[in-house]
Amino acid sequence: MTDEPLAHLRTRSDGGRAVEYPPAPEALPVAVFDNHTHLEIADGALPLDVHEHLERAAAVGVAGAVQVGTDVATSRWSAEVAAREPRLLAAVALHPNEAPELEASALVSGTGLDDALAVIDELAARPRVRAIGETGLDFFRTGDDGRGAQFRSFEAHIDIAKRHGLALQIHDRDAHDEVVATLRRVGAPDRTVFHCFSGGAELARLAADEGWYLSFAGNVTFKNAENLREALRVAPRDRILVETDAPYLTPAPLRGRPNAPYLVPHTVRFMAEVLAAPLDEFCAQLASNTVAVYGPWQDEPVMLAAPGAGA
Repeated sequence: MTDEPLAHLRTRSDGGRAVEYPPAPEALPVAVFDNHTHLEIADGALPLDVHEHLERAAAVGVAGAVQVGTDVATSRWSAEVAAREPRLLAAVALHPNEAPELEASALVSGTGLDDALAVIDELAARPRVRAIGETGLDFFRTGDDGRGAQFRSFEAHIDIAKRHGLALQIHDRDAHDEVVATLRRVGAPDRTVFHCFSGGAELARLAADEGWYLSFAGNVTFKNAENLREALRVAPRDRILVETDAPYLTPAPLRGRPNAPYLVPHTVRFMAEVLAAPLDEFCAQLASNTVAVYGPWQDEPVMLAAPGAGA
């Protein structure tokens, strides 16, 4: 673990991209929050550090972000950065694709999934850790032989979230039915979020009936994502969140370039247009929803008017 929490822990799994970050968009009239981002990942020709990410975000009306862990190292990093940076909150967890690897490693090293889960449980007690995530099920990358470990890890994370009174951020890839069945069988935390929502209108209606939140990322802007736009249209306004999942899922028309919290306004404006919603009212709703899930970013109320916005 580095002594300097602003240093990147890793680069993109594809080695990053030697391209520049896009220019800043027009500031939002009311500030919002990035519900899910991975600032520990270096990307682009000139990677931004955490401070640069947050300064760019603040300049366009993105008041803060939830920094999300996917393994022990990134979860520790997320908790430590959030403890030092008032514009960040942390989510800690083991990504579902980590679970089979950790379970297998226990046979070799003697430490594995249970040990990693114990670390997540410890981190969950820290005051600026406000969510357990991203956790869930991923049947796209993990075959049948690894699903047992994924289920065990998912259920353990649900238990940790409930015991600590934290929100749950779900990673759901090609596993809608199994995620829903698990949440119903075990009992979902009071604040459950489908990160980077990937279902359609049917799952959106089901989530609404259960009181769960849907977090939309930049892929809602993609031409082939009409299912996501249908889900957005049927989702209750008080259950909608926005995120980047940066450095991935850069919104149109910027696909192929690095993503970052300061690009949230592109997705927010697109969502408001899909819903035919006044932009200022929609931004205020998103901000209110996010605080309802994670609590306040700072002890003092966050000013939700964007820099330079009119009264």
